[in-house]
Amino acid sequence: SCAPRSGAPGAKVRIWGYNLLQASVQFNGVSASGAVSAGPNYVWATVPSGATSGPVAVTTPGGTSTTAASFTVK
Repeated sequence: SCAPRSGAPGAKVRIWGYNLLQASVQFNGVSASGAVSAGPNYVWATVPSGATSGPVAVTTPGGTSTTAASFTVK
């Protein structure tokens, strides 16, 4: 899951999950301009310029997972 579920480019979003070390993040297919693992269970990502509303995908060495809820880009 992620919070908040909406924001403008440049906004920071916290994404929860499991084994999120070495994570990269995409907002509806657009790579986050910054993603910082803050422990094994969550990562902070910055909404990139050019992102559109849709799912958030997190990729780690263990694979890729996508949020069930869409993120809305304002």
